[in-house]
Amino acid sequence: MKNKLLALTAALFSIFCISSLWAKEDPLATFLKKLEQITSARAQEKVYLHLDKPYYAIGDDIWFKAYTINAKTGLPSMNSGLLYVELINDKDSIAKQVLLPMKAGITWGNFKLTDSLQEGNYRIRAYTQWMRNAGPEFFFDKTIKIGNSWANKVFTKSSNVISTENNQQKIATTIQFSDKQNLPYQNCEVSYEVKLNNKNVERGKGLTNVKGEVVINMTNKQPDVYKSGHIFATITLPNKQKITKEIPLKTNSQDIDVQFFPEGGKLVENLPNKIAIKSINTNGLGEFAKGVILNNDGTEISNFETNKLGMGSFFLNPFPGQNYKAKLVFANGTEKTLELPKADKSGCILSVNNTDSSKMAIKVYISEDLLNKEDYYLVAQRNGTVYFSTTLSSSKQVISLTVPKDSLPSGIVQISLLSRAFVPLNERIVFVNNISDKINISPENLKDSYAKRSKVEFSVAATNSNKPVLGSFSVAVTNTTAVKPDPENESNILTRLLLTSDLTGYVEKPNYYFLNQDKTTRHDLDNLLLTQGWRKINWKQISDNQEPPITFPAQKRLQISGTVTKGGKPVVKGKIMLVSFTGGFFATDTLTDEKGRFNFDKIEFLDSTKFVVQARTEKDRKFVDIVMDVVPGQVVTKNPNTGDIEVNVNQSLAGYLEESNKYFDDQTKRGLLSRTILLDEVNIVEKRKPVSNSSNLNGAGNADAVFTAKDLETAFSLSQYLQGRIAGVQIRDGKAYARGSQTPMTVMVDGMNFGSDDFNLDDIVVQDIETVEILKSIANTAIYGMNGGSGVIVITTKRGDGVRSVNPYTPGLINYTPKGYTVVKEFYSPKYDVKPDSRPDFRTTVFWEPQLATDNDGKAKISYFNTDVPGVYRIVIEGIDINGSLARKVLTYEVK
Repeated sequence: MKNKLLALTAALFSIFCISSLWAKEDPLATFLKKLEQITSARAQEKVYLHLDKPYYAIGDDIWFKAYTINAKTGLPSMNSGLLYVELINDKDSIAKQVLLPMKAGITWGNFKLTDSLQEGNYRIRAYTQWMRNAGPEFFFDKTIKIGNSWANKVFTKSSNVISTENNQQKIATTIQFSDKQNLPYQNCEVSYEVKLNNKNVERGKGLTNVKGEVVINMTNKQPDVYKSGHIFATITLPNKQKITKEIPLKTNSQDIDVQFFPEGGKLVENLPNKIAIKSINTNGLGEFAKGVILNNDGTEISNFETNKLGMGSFFLNPFPGQNYKAKLVFANGTEKTLELPKADKSGCILSVNNTDSSKMAIKVYISEDLLNKEDYYLVAQRNGTVYFSTTLSSSKQVISLTVPKDSLPSGIVQISLLSRAFVPLNERIVFVNNISDKINISPENLKDSYAKRSKVEFSVAATNSNKPVLGSFSVAVTNTTAVKPDPENESNILTRLLLTSDLTGYVEKPNYYFLNQDKTTRHDLDNLLLTQGWRKINWKQISDNQEPPITFPAQKRLQISGTVTKGGKPVVKGKIMLVSFTGGFFATDTLTDEKGRFNFDKIEFLDSTKFVVQARTEKDRKFVDIVMDVVPGQVVTKNPNTGDIEVNVNQSLAGYLEESNKYFDDQTKRGLLSRTILLDEVNIVEKRKPVSNSSNLNGAGNADAVFTAKDLETAFSLSQYLQGRIAGVQIRDGKAYARGSQTPMTVMVDGMNFGSDDFNLDDIVVQDIETVEILKSIANTAIYGMNGGSGVIVITTKRGDGVRSVNPYTPGLINYTPKGYTVVKEFYSPKYDVKPDSRPDFRTTVFWEPQLATDNDGKAKISYFNTDVPGVYRIVIEGIDINGSLARKVLTYEVK
């Protein structure tokens, strides 16, 4: 590749007669050097998650492997060492979050889908702290459907009838309620609330009919503002159990949005302009459209037609004084007439023909009045890595050059036409699919068919340019009987890391552009890039030699850090002790620096590990203030994948739910799976006050008295609130004493023993308390041994995201529960040759291996057992090598 780039550069020098590109006096060379330096120091990251399946059911595990690369070099990222992966529900709230250590950009983990979750459209979002500098639009963010049959009693199916009246939408939503056997819930009361864009627009009650249906009528007075929402419907079953279902209201507007995008960013009079068109409905999905271009006189100038994804393009040479309109006709027969963007009287046009498989043709058109004035710069780069650049003379109105694609890396390349002052005049992105930087995966000894429960054993050979590859791969095997593939709509390692990770906005059917390499597909992909936003270079910052601000430094490892002050001044050489009793005793210490800062950065711990940070001055004085460093949580943005939202999730996954239900029922019988929520209502005789996260050794809530945050809402101090409320307990000088005892009660805060003599109840801010449990009877204090002799007060603080402290004002002492690593489960794969098992095997994920490493010969072995379910089994292998080359291979075989 290097020789080809040198040859290309030499050719460009010859064509345009420019001086040496790298001469010190060359302003372009100086500018490109700045570009290289700034983008190298601020190189962003991309992350992709290989999931074992495209959709799931409550009871499943979501297995994933993460691949993180440097966006500039394409190599596995060495910048970040921690990855955040989140499961987000359709209320845009985080249902689960895991923190995983990464090595060379690689890590893996899982989410357990417990029955505390509901069916719906969930998102899996992954990012590093460093990626937050570029913004959430560049996070990995994928929508997945999660159905529920095994732990579900009520199934819903909804449909909408929409009409318009006086510019208001009348929406009639019919919801059908049925049980697992598809029998309707008849004559059941349903109360409902309708929210559009989180605003309540309707609420009421109704009774289901003989079909189990209830009709909800609502009016949307601002359809242009409120386009989607949810219905929260609570049905009362015959046994009086109430179950709430959340039903998405997909965008209600029937309007089709059409936009026109001039190639390079603008139209110019008397120059040939390529204009792309994008036609989408209010769900974000493409809509077919065709139409004609009309001038001022209504004369037809041109015609066009989009593809099935609503994208197309046409050429127009605007004449001075003419305005142009597009008259469109959509698939549903509706019509629309729109104005085209107005053309500038003078300027430049950047045009790229990228439909050839081996080369791209670039043309620059210049208005006559700009000839023989200033020269221009043409730069092609990917996230700051320049692949070619040249100076263009303005002596000709049309400048042409050809670039061989094998000199460019796979992925999105940005081509920019810059003025002499490095102001972007035209910009265009193109996609290159270079086979030389892909890993070829070849199976060895994989049969075309196998028997049920038979052992599948084969090898794979990974090569690049016929040379063996050392790489890290992940393998997922599913049965297409249960998990039906949707090839065009798949998100995979190629679509993510090469295409969508550099684009903003929703991309419909991303794998469509990778399934075939024909001219039609390349043309459609080019139209996508003409109509999509992308990750851009700020040329002004480069020209001004200004580095973009870094708000979130890269996290290399876990750390516990903060600042110690006394009287507002830093404590220098202060003694810091870090202690934990979670899972055993741990202690370490350090000293503060000249700024009062301390940092424990050589520790590893699991999530929910509780620490005590103790600070003293150099002279061992404890009246100091500790402020812990807090990484603010990432805001959950609205789901960008509007086209992937499914209204009737359970219905759309009916086949999969039927197969998975067999597996879950079998696992339940074996005692390997249990429900946390009972399907039938339980009559509660005595309701305890809720206590969660308590460290009470007797069990949460097993106490002589319990006070919750709600009880403490009006209290200004804990000692004031407890005074006189507990029989046999007195409060004196901020300490609690059991009747007849001269020793204060022991205080336990979040599992840490703060003793009795040195702890004042008023050291704790009462608003930080979740629960207070009073243990004074022998039955409750015996488990604490000597510490329980005078009674025990168990205090549980409120759990926030990040720092969870006892009291930031407690001098010299703070309780701290930081986010730690999540324990990763191992995928269970039976070994029938070692341990035969006659019970049925209905696994929907047949095999999952997140870390398949090839040896020096590029070889790796794969071995597992089939299930009892016949069908076509699908093997998906994805991976990366140390050079950033990517691999994806799909294999199939039949089980009879």
